Amino acid sequence: MPPTNKTPPLIEFKGTTLPIVTVSLRSLQLGELGEAASALFGDDPFFDGDAAVLDLSQAGAASSAKWQFLKELFRTHGLNVIGVRGGSDELRESARTAGLPTYAAVDRSLRAAPRADDERPVPTAPPPALEPKPEAKPEPAPEAKPEPAASAGARSPTLFLTRPLRSGQQIYARGGDLVVLAAVNSGAEVIADGNIHIYAPLHGRALAGASGDTEARIFSTRFDAQLVSVAGLYRTFDSGVPSDLAGKAVQVRLAERTGDSSGKLVVEPLRID
Repeated sequence: MPPTNKTPPLIEFKGTTLPIVTVSLRSLQLGELGEAASALFGDDPFFDGDAAVLDLSQAGAASSAKWQFLKELFRTHGLNVIGVRGGSDELRESARTAGLPTYAAVDRSLRAAPRADDERPVPTAPPPALEPKPEAKPEPAPEAKPEPAASAGARSPTLFLTRPLRSGQQIYARGGDLVVLAAVNSGAEVIADGNIHIYAPLHGRALAGASGDTEARIFSTRFDAQLVSVAGLYRTFDSGVPSDLAGKAVQVRLAERTGDSSGKLVVEPLRID
């Protein structure tokens, strides 16, 4: 009889989901990026060793960059750059030579592993149209009418999150609002193209209007965030949340733009009349 004991394989492949931060760069000049990163994150590491992919699609006509210095720049803020995406062929080849492979864009509609109560139904394809019977005479074609244009502000159904997010986890509500009914712990991140409503403690990061919606807002019943953002404008709380906001119900919004002003991110107590 052959032996029943089997030696475990030396190599095994298992599927997994890892948090990866996408960093969009509009410049590859180290001086400019260093100043922008310091203004955005401060001088201390902001991230917790998260993996990062550099998005080069808006980096201009550059054909190369000082990749090792770029990796070190983001490492000082707690990001480990593992690759790039987008940009010209020459730029991606330059990155590959420096040890940074190219990654294709992936759907981030739900980055953390969902449970049954977080899943949304997947639409099914309509049944195929029946062919007309041979003896049937074709009906006159109705006059074609243009379909109504989709509204630029049209959104997907609201995504509900009913479980806490741990450090390193990320949820993205693509095209709609996000409603969170459990704690967002330090190091976790919630993102939505629309508004974010958090009826629980917010200790991590919240980014609303991720696709550029300047009307989006963030609401939290217990505010203790590391970072908040609306339509790309950020505010960090490296030294802690101010006492007039800490632990209170707040809203985060963009102030109205005047003239050539680029707007201002406002974090204020939520007043309900």
